[in-house]
Order: sequence, then structure tokens, then C-alpha cells
Amino acid sequence: MQPKSGSGKGRSREEVVSETANSILERVRDPLNLAAVVKKYPVQYEESMNTVLIQEVIRYNRLLGTVKRTLRDMLKALKGLVVMSAELEKMFNNLYDNAVPDIWAGKAYPSLKPLASWVSDLATRLEFIQLWVDKGIPTVFWISGFFFPQAFLTGTLQNFARREVISIDTISFDFEVVRTPASELKERPKSGCLIHGLFLEGARWNAENHELGESRPKELYTDMPVMWLKPTENRVAPKSGFYECPVYKTLQRAGTLSTTGHSTNYVVAVEIPSSQPQNYWIKQGVALLCALNY
Repeated sequence: MQPKSGSGKGRSREEVVSETANSILERVRDPLNLAAVVKKYPVQYEESMNTVLIQEVIRYNRLLGTVKRTLRDMLKALKGLVVMSAELEKMFNNLYDNAVPDIWAGKAYPSLKPLASWVSDLATRLEFIQLWVDKGIPTVFWISGFFFPQAFLTGTLQNFARREVISIDTISFDFEVVRTPASELKERPKSGCLIHGLFLEGARWNAENHELGESRPKELYTDMPVMWLKPTENRVAPKSGFYECPVYKTLQRAGTLSTTGHSTNYVVAVEIPSSQPQNYWIKQGVALLCALNY
């Protein structure tokens, strides 16, 4: 790899990338102790959330291992200690351009964020998982922090099915928008789960009328309040008074069908109270997003 022209401050590309790599190594934690997590949260028939947590730790550890290993290899290559492979050179260019390296994206969750925001988001996600490990199952789940949120939703249905001794195939979610902020909720509901961290695009939540409302001028995205997902047996969906809003992981709103049978981007559809008919919000492209692109 030949040295290229430096930046405006007189630093070479190698110096810029080396500084970026060292900064990421400092900000991104080491993999979590999986053995300790399994010991503290063993697989239990009555609590599927333990299995969900263990699976999340395994996925994040795989990503963290890749990030740490490739960064160290690239720093060695810059010093001439190892050969700069084509893969490392591509990663070098990605880091210089403030883009997430392909080798990381292949092991990570869907994201449209630039590198700096992606690293901050990863650190926040890991704090969410670590807090779960340290303090126990959260009262309100930050759904955007899950590597694979579909597994979390299935685990919630599974807990209800096992407790009530009924088939999981007969259960679906009922939805309620909670008026209390997430910070003031101190107890888990007896059934279902409380989630937060979603963003509304194309509309906003009208807290006064407790329903979907028109977006304000120059407001692209707004925070969605806490939602209570309540497992219900043989539920019949209401015919009016709500908008069936799709939830996507990213702004792209497109994905592929993975080997698990789930989309890589679409998560679930939730019912949000609305005095307008479904078509009104469909034409405005209203959707909920787990993460934005900044």
C-alpha cells in the first residue's frame, strides 16, 4: 500500500486512521464474560428472557471479537509487522472515510450510521446489555438495543404461553401506549413487556389526544412513548380506531429473508390509536424505526 496525500492539517492518511483505530479500541469494551452470564441467568423453562440475553451476548461478543481483532491487525500492518491484506486495506479506506468497514457490517446488526455514530451506538447497546447482566431483567426494554429483536418478542410470547399452558400459535400481541415515561416505570408488567426507543417517521404521537397526529413543520422524526405489548390468546384485532404501524430496524425499510425465516429489517407491526383511517397514514408512509442514520 503506497502512502497517499495527507489531510489539511498535514497528517498522513496512516496517522489519521491509526488515531481513529486507537480511539475505537479505547471506546469499545472487551467481550462480555459469557460463562458468568450463563451461570447467573441459566436456561429456565419459566423465563425465556434468560435465553434471549445469552443469545444477545453471544452475538455481541462475536462482533466485538471481530472489531478488536481487525483493528489490532491493521495497526500492526501500518507498523509493518504483518502484511497489509486486501481486506485490511479496504478496512483502512473505510476508516479514513468514516464508514463502517464491511468486515464489521457482515457480523453486525443492520445500521445506516456513519462510523463515529455507529461506534457510539454500539457502546450504548453494550451498556444496555451490561446493565441487564448486572441489575437483572429490565422493567422497560430498549428494543433498539437488541441485536435480534424478533427473538425478544418471541421470548415474551413464550413466557406467557408457558405460564398459561397454552399453545404459542394461538397468542398474539395486544398494544397499549403508556402515558408514564420510561424513567418512572419501576415494575415489570405481570404479562407482556414494556418497550421504548422507537422513532416515528411521517407522524408524531399526540400526547394530549393520545393518538397519532400530524408531524410538526421541519420535524422528520419524533420519539414514540413507551408501549406495552400484551400477549393475548385468540385475539381479534379491532376493525377501526388504530393504525397498524410497521416497525423497521433502519430507515431503509427493506431487507432480505434470513435463514431464521425473519426479515433482516422488518421487526413487527404494532397498533397505534388513531382517529384517521388506515389509508391516511399509509399514504404518508408512517412507520416506526429502531434506529436513525445519525
